[in-house]
Amino acid sequence: MLGHARRREVWSGLEEEALSYMEALYNTALRMTRNEHDAEDLVQDTYLKAFRFCHRFEPGTNLKAWLFKILTNTFINRYRKKKKEPKFTQYDESNPFFLYEKLADRKAGPPSPENGGYALEDLVEDEVVQALEELPSDFRIAVLLSDLEGFSYQEIADIVGCPLGTVRSRLFRGRRLLQQKLWDYAVKRGFVKEKQE
Repeated sequence: MLGHARRREVWSGLEEEALSYMEALYNTALRMTRNEHDAEDLVQDTYLKAFRFCHRFEPGTNLKAWLFKILTNTFINRYRKKKKEPKFTQYDESNPFFLYEKLADRKAGPPSPENGGYALEDLVEDEVVQALEELPSDFRIAVLLSDLEGFSYQEIADIVGCPLGTVRSRLFRGRRLLQQKLWDYAVKRGFVKEKQE
């Protein structure tokens, strides 16, 4: 067992860098928990655990990834059990990049409802956040860590404690579900005319 004085000494070497990640940790925690109070508690628990186990951190390795691993494991162990998984519609489109290809194939000038065009910029942030929050937590965590926090697939595998192939699968399926939700929103708002098959 590491004494408090020794733990404080080890933590003092990490504290400044660790605290620089607080905003990124909070933003991810907020997306995971969908609640400001729970996000604050999750970040607080993350830092308490980081302090308690700071002697296990290997100097020279990725402190940000270590903190996100603590955050993710704490979420999985405490908060996930409290929350019921949201219901979602399974989307089995043969082309998982349909929406992105439609964006690239625009030929009729600037996007508008009249010419059936659209752009991701037209999607309101609240709807994007809502679509992300509606993803099952395993998919949401993978998408958050990859697409919003910029972690590599291997770093995500290390953070969530699963094989690399599982990370790839969760990202593929999560992005596909997110695309379907955003497509449905774009159709509903009139950004596109046709329905996706």
